[in-house]
Amino acid sequence: MDDSLEKPTAASQPTDPEEHTEDEQSSGEEDQGPDWTKIPYVVARPVIPKRGEKEFEPIAAGGSGLQRHVLDRARSAMLDALAAPRTISNKSISYAVWHPEIARGHVTLNRGIHFATMGHSVARAPSIQDGATKIQKRLELLPEEALYLVERGAMLCWKASELALSETPGLEDVEGVPMTVQQAFAEMVGTEDLTLEKYQVFAYLKRLGYVVTRTKPPSPDYPTPPPYSLRPPSILTRLHSALHSTMRRILQAFYPRIDWWNPLRLGRWLHHNLDSRSVFRSLRFLPAGHHIPLRVQTSPKCAPSQYEIFYNLYKPSTPFKKTAPPAPDFSVVVVNARTTPMPSLTDLAALFDVLPELPPPVPRKRVSFAQQKAMAMAAESPVAPAPDVEQPLLQRLFPWAFASPAKSTPPRNPNPFLALKSGKKMVVIAAVDAGTISFFRFGQGVFTEWPMA
Repeated sequence: MDDSLEKPTAASQPTDPEEHTEDEQSSGEEDQGPDWTKIPYVVARPVIPKRGEKEFEPIAAGGSGLQRHVLDRARSAMLDALAAPRTISNKSISYAVWHPEIARGHVTLNRGIHFATMGHSVARAPSIQDGATKIQKRLELLPEEALYLVERGAMLCWKASELALSETPGLEDVEGVPMTVQQAFAEMVGTEDLTLEKYQVFAYLKRLGYVVTRTKPPSPDYPTPPPYSLRPPSILTRLHSALHSTMRRILQAFYPRIDWWNPLRLGRWLHHNLDSRSVFRSLRFLPAGHHIPLRVQTSPKCAPSQYEIFYNLYKPSTPFKKTAPPAPDFSVVVVNARTTPMPSLTDLAALFDVLPELPPPVPRKRVSFAQQKAMAMAAESPVAPAPDVEQPLLQRLFPWAFASPAKSTPPRNPNPFLALKSGKKMVVIAAVDAGTISFFRFGQGVFTEWPMA
């Protein structure tokens, strides 16, 4: 390396404008982030650029003066950019008061789209106005919701205080003591079963666009999804299904159909219902199925399982109403990876017992580009409504005696391999290891419900 390069100077080198333009284009094509040194020290809103690739490799003898100068300049520019103050617009910020006695954040002014999926309405102590008692409903936030908004700079929070601040000149509008982000973490983490790991999972999923709610309501006013329908079918439903299955078996006996799932159909009525399902069932020497209880002995002194469903998760595309949330798309369990062992079979069975059965996945229908274009054009063109044709009285009384009109294509049967892969019950476990979040999906297989398994 030349001696002139060993000692950097402040004198700028003359550059060719065409060469400078080509370098910028090539750096943009290689997806390299901007240089830290090009960021001004005083900015309205700091932007952390992407890291680029190094222009040299470290050597055993140590770097030269130019290399140390370039590294020190980039390092100081990075620290200056990170140390820039965060600014917030007054038009988009919300205000709330944190009440430690109830572990809730009372939103006094809500702005933005965050409250479309966060917060719940609660009726608190009635107030007396003009001699009449009124029950006030206010918007309250759970600890993780309030902490998330404070951390991202979308809400300013005060801590409720017993001091008479309204009587102090200049503090008439102040409703408490201002809270910093560090104080919010210290005050809110550890309340209402909220741990640091659970908050990290909540904040990570919220940043991805998911809607996250609690599975167990922390209070009676907290909205919850409708309970899973586990009621047994009525007597009429069971009678109808029994008659329908009997008639179907009789028709299949006279009009057998070829089914490649059941290749063995010889002597079905003579040799103990010989088919694929019975053959595979006779080959099993261990009982199979999730209805069979586990032969696992647990100690009475064993600690309670840490695998409990804590969050309900909704996709961004799922229609969500805060006052009446639908059934969740996923159920999330949050554990600490350093203190919690791997889930045992008993833990997974306990989780699956409280989850509903999922319907088999719908097979995907492949549509070519020409068909998609034709369907889009048909959807855009106006369609004249079909005229209402009144049916004769005899046809309305005895519809089964008349030929039914042509129906659309019947629904396709579910793909067995896709159903075996997804299972009929599913739970997501989020393992947090010192801030690093890993998601694992566990499903309850349905191998005993398919003839070829």
